[in-house]
Amino acid sequence: MQLTVLPLLAERMEGEFDVFEVLLKTLEKNNAKLENGDVLVVSTKYISNSQGRIIDLEKIRASEEGRKISKTYQLKSEIAEMIIRESDKIFGGIGGFVITSSDNIMAPNAGIDKSNAKKGRAILYPINPYRTAEELRRKIFLKFFIHVGIILVDSRLMPARIGTSGVAIACAGIEPVLDMRAKRDLDGNSLKVTFQAVVDNLATIANHKMGEGAESKPFAIIRNSDAKLTDRKINPAEMAISPDQCVYVRGLSNPPNI
Repeated sequence: MQLTVLPLLAERMEGEFDVFEVLLKTLEKNNAKLENGDVLVVSTKYISNSQGRIIDLEKIRASEEGRKISKTYQLKSEIAEMIIRESDKIFGGIGGFVITSSDNIMAPNAGIDKSNAKKGRAILYPINPYRTAEELRRKIFLKFFIHVGIILVDSRLMPARIGTSGVAIACAGIEPVLDMRAKRDLDGNSLKVTFQAVVDNLATIANHKMGEGAESKPFAIIRNSDAKLTDRKINPAEMAISPDQCVYVRGLSNPPNI
């Protein structure tokens, strides 16, 4: 069966709302339905909106550290302050961007985004994204008696590449990675370190169809993905490694002495 992606047009919501209830209305509006084995991909910005994770930047007062970050990286002081509040660690950056980590998610500016937010406001990452994904999965099961996977997707810059691609911030009901170790390639060589990032690959596929501008398509259904669904609770550690184990972070932190 051929993999298919069905992006769903949804209404833009204001204030906090129930994502599951909006999903039901969106499915009806698009004359679509979920089927057993589907993977539902949801925009993290939509989840953040539902949680009220939108801040009024004019109300943010920068600390001394925030003002220092603002000056160092040419950022508005209120954005710099929110970066500090939302980050576990700051690695460095360039003008306009600070590379941060929060809950082992590396992102410029702690994932804070002013796109798809009204002027003077910004959207933060959702709270407890794994729990949110799991709650949505369970509600779908109780409503339709079907098993689906859930992926919360964000867009992300890739090292040394132009443009953004999708990345899974959290998932539920789907095995996030496929362990390829001990399998063999076309020449019979044993794979020693290869893991396939299943949910990140699906996130990128869906993100391409959902768009990143004014498309208003915060949901997408992926069908016939061949991904392995599961009822077990997904541990966030299964999808991310600590920055000190990342080949890019470690490699750039230890330049050669030539």
